[in-house]
Amino acid sequence: MTNTYDNTILYVDYVVDKAIKLLQSKQDKFTTSLVYLSDHGESLGEDGVYLHGLPYSIAPDTQKHVPMALWLSADYQQRYGISAHCLQQRAQKENYSQDNLFSTLLGLLGVSTREYQAADDILTPCREAG
Repeated sequence: MTNTYDNTILYVDYVVDKAIKLLQSKQDKFTTSLVYLSDHGESLGEDGVYLHGLPYSIAPDTQKHVPMALWLSADYQQRYGISAHCLQQRAQKENYSQDNLFSTLLGLLGVSTREYQAADDILTPCREAG
């Protein structure tokens, strides 16, 4: 089971890498970005627990903590005043969740709607005033 999981992680890494390289190759024509967020973690035998799907209140951290990757082209950062340094610093100390995804995507895409919550947009603190 562990080998299958490890191979899946390697394949996801490969796909995300290829997607970023494709977007980088289009930077001369488009302002590009990429967001990746896993839908769940996985237990691989820690404390006798395997797979995923336990209720959140009793699920181990391996099922709750999931990877997220955000890649923004240099043009995107410049055009929308996003500080990559700020994002990197905040990623080291903040705990984000899937709850942040909706407003982050709305903000990333510039969608104006009453459902948007700036406090849930992980880009908000790293946008330059202006």
